[in-house]
Amino acid sequence: MSEIKRPKESLIVNTDQVMINDLNNYNTLFGGVLMKKLDNNATLSARRHSRVKECVTASTDSIDFLYPITQSDSVCVESFVSYTGSKSMEIFCKVIAEDMISGERRMAATAFLTFVALDEDKKPTKVPEISPETEEEQFLYKSGKERAETRRIRRKHSKELTKMIQLEKPWEKGDLIYDDYVSGIK
Repeated sequence: MSEIKRPKESLIVNTDQVMINDLNNYNTLFGGVLMKKLDNNATLSARRHSRVKECVTASTDSIDFLYPITQSDSVCVESFVSYTGSKSMEIFCKVIAEDMISGERRMAATAFLTFVALDEDKKPTKVPEISPETEEEQFLYKSGKERAETRRIRRKHSKELTKMIQLEKPWEKGDLIYDDYVSGIK
């Protein structure tokens, strides 16, 4: 019989300030900076849940940027396991921005990432199931099977697409348009 854990056992909370070098030309947090924070948090949630040495990101299903984050904000990323397969874990992340002057808090982003736990031989290994408790956890768990199916369909499509994607460099194709472009540069 496999072990069953509660989502709160994998909860990771990380709060950080927004630094000037984290900002884009609109003076809001770069999306890539936030994505790194999400992946870091989610990795820890996956490791805390599975209690294995290594967990790898299998997919980033979605990141919904809901509200811009500015330099006067702090960024709080909360993550926990919201759904499990036999060897994979879906991690739900929420990003709460807090204006450090006014104290106003707002939901800035949400995301779903999927991780696979690896054994000592770097092979996928079984992970504990979850038993949701709160209304939020139950909602995420009930809708998790549908998201897992969407991931399977998307992964199948991606594998089909990769069979058709060219790997040679554009200048090795013998493409007349490219050849004309290059000869015009000389």
